[in-house]
Amino acid sequence: MKLLITFLIILTTFANAQDAPKPYGALPSERQLAWHDIEVYGLIHFTPTTFENKEWGFGDADPKAFAPTNFNAQQIIKAAKAGGLKGIILVAKHHDGFALWPTKTTEYNISKSPFRNGKGDLVKEVEQAVRKNGLKFGVYCSPWDRNNALYGTDKYLAIYQAQLKELYGNYGELFMSWHDGANGGDGYYGGAREKRSIDNTTYYDWDNTWAITRKMQPMANIFSDIGLDVRWVGNEKGNAAETSWATFTPMPPEGKNVAVPGQANYPQSPEGIRNGKFWMPAECDVPLRKGWFYHPTEKPKTPAQLFDLYLKSVGRGAGLDLGLAPDTRGQLHDDDVAALKGFGTLVKRTFATNLIKNAVITANNTRGKAFATNFIADGDKQTYWATADGVTQATLEIDLKKPITFDIISLQEYIPLGQRIEGFNIEVFENNSWKQVYAGTSIGAKRLVKLDQPATTTKLRINITKSPVCITLSEIGLYKMSN
Repeated sequence: MKLLITFLIILTTFANAQDAPKPYGALPSERQLAWHDIEVYGLIHFTPTTFENKEWGFGDADPKAFAPTNFNAQQIIKAAKAGGLKGIILVAKHHDGFALWPTKTTEYNISKSPFRNGKGDLVKEVEQAVRKNGLKFGVYCSPWDRNNALYGTDKYLAIYQAQLKELYGNYGELFMSWHDGANGGDGYYGGAREKRSIDNTTYYDWDNTWAITRKMQPMANIFSDIGLDVRWVGNEKGNAAETSWATFTPMPPEGKNVAVPGQANYPQSPEGIRNGKFWMPAECDVPLRKGWFYHPTEKPKTPAQLFDLYLKSVGRGAGLDLGLAPDTRGQLHDDDVAALKGFGTLVKRTFATNLIKNAVITANNTRGKAFATNFIADGDKQTYWATADGVTQATLEIDLKKPITFDIISLQEYIPLGQRIEGFNIEVFENNSWKQVYAGTSIGAKRLVKLDQPATTTKLRINITKSPVCITLSEIGLYKMSN
């Protein structure tokens, strides 16, 4: 009997796999799918620059300037967690060149500061606090180093690669290796105090440098303004375009053969490129305050402002990377803690209950029992509704059984098979007729539609109006924004 049951399970699994829609276009990797699940994470800036009250350090600050009076990694990470953040990226070395761990690659590091009497490792303290609180950990090590005397010469690359190897090898599994496009300029450079220019298409040898990432941290998504795994959205405002494609094709600068960080100020970055060559979703980075580093005259964004950014980033298939700036104590200011808590509470309360969960959902086309409409509201992103091959337009009718008031509609495609949908609209049943309340284009990993006014109805329809291939949807949600 057990053998028969096992055989039937295998047969059913095989049949379902055979009936599944074929993938479309560029597809996300395992590490990218894991990144999509994180949705909101933080980027911590805390170096001697904090104590200089600057945004960019010149590289000439005395290491003794790095002297937090009461550094508390737990306080920072608990505040981030209360804000709903699921990952933390620590700026382990910014452009000023000061390393927050006792590196062997440069004397300009935390061991030369008063921090923990020269015995400290701030990267380790943050990493441990991150993991203790159940978040993912990532690092940023700036390739530009305004302190190092060898920057700009052929000897610097080995130093930078050695720094990456230390970070990759000593702080556990990373969800992201973060890079930006800062590529030389004026700096201290060991006392030279001059401007140094490099050819950023060749100087960092990105192919071999990122090969270190792939070998040592295969689950770390590489972020840069050209992508690789995650691309920069093209602004520091925290929002993607309303039409947002997860696919992209980086273009090399004029006269060059490859695209590199620092050359990607593309007009297509906020929106992405439909049918781009690579799955390369956008990260929307924005500081909690005005600047990336702590400045006492600034105030954090309000919970309402942060929620709006959430809708315009995560709600457009992107990730929200929120800049966190510890003060000179080495903690987040009370205002920042309150803003994060308010934001986290607002998101949690708003999405606590899916008002669609008891509804009856019907479709004018279904691929079969393995892809039926009941999978749309089961809370499992691994199951999905799909249409038959060749059916590229479809309607889902949702009978709520009683009047329901909502103002946010959540839609999610089954992205392991690619981003397929190119047009949709939403209708509510009002005064015995159907009224369109929204029309859009892309859906992707997640689309959060915020209505101008709450709708109260017993029925609604989701019309998929355009798709190049058969349709998939893994989840639909109806929510009422919390006060």
